[in-house]
Amino acid sequence: MLRKTVLALIPACALLGVDEVYAAGGAQAIAMFAYGTDECRPVNLVTGPGNIYVAAAKRLLRGRVGIDAEAGPTEIAILADGGADPVYVAADLISQAEHDENAGCLLVTTSPELIEAVQGEVERQRGVSLNRVQVDSALANQSALVLVADLEAGLAVVDEWAAEHLEILTADAGAVARRVRNAGAIFVGPYSPVSLGDYLAGSNHVLPTGGTARHTGGLSVHSFLRSLHLVEYDRPALAEVADHIDALGGAEGLLAHVNAVRVRVPKN
Repeated sequence: MLRKTVLALIPACALLGVDEVYAAGGAQAIAMFAYGTDECRPVNLVTGPGNIYVAAAKRLLRGRVGIDAEAGPTEIAILADGGADPVYVAADLISQAEHDENAGCLLVTTSPELIEAVQGEVERQRGVSLNRVQVDSALANQSALVLVADLEAGLAVVDEWAAEHLEILTADAGAVARRVRNAGAIFVGPYSPVSLGDYLAGSNHVLPTGGTARHTGGLSVHSFLRSLHLVEYDRPALAEVADHIDALGGAEGLLAHVNAVRVRVPKN
């Protein structure tokens, strides 16, 4: 399976102009990128998800190299009302559960009938995955079906959990989605499953987990860019703001900072 996956990546690398590919994985691959080897030069930035050992290696080497985030086990939250199709809900919960036995799968709904129907559908569909052990473990130990009084309470729950993937399966789903504040990626309506984002839609597949969506977004081109601040004043411009530096530097007791300006533009 791994060999097949690697071979499938080679044409994609060619299309993207990637001319270096290393068949390495796990924590040792993170070390290789951080320190370099005879075959691989050290890099400046390491991105992408992995298992718990990869996340630990990225944490350990943060500072020696830049990292995007410590991506943990995958997560899905589904906010649904009584109109949601339990077949779709169950399929989407299982699709995330097959990633990892520690995957988190959460259904938040206003409908007790939906919860009952989803439980039945999960039993019916869980055998579709080749990773049955992971599915069963994740659904039994890392997942929950949560009944809330109303949509407001549901929004509060999903915002607090700040899931990596959040599906909105409610009436007027687009409007509801725009009220969400914390999520890695939001999938709106019954025909926008997480699988669509994983493979085709264009949303990044490297997303914040473990509640970090409260302060961090997904991987993007911005993760590979650095901002450089360029400051250029002439003498009149510096003289115009010198009094402000007198005040701010004086308040901090950093008189040498003030002096570095005043040797250029002395007070009258």
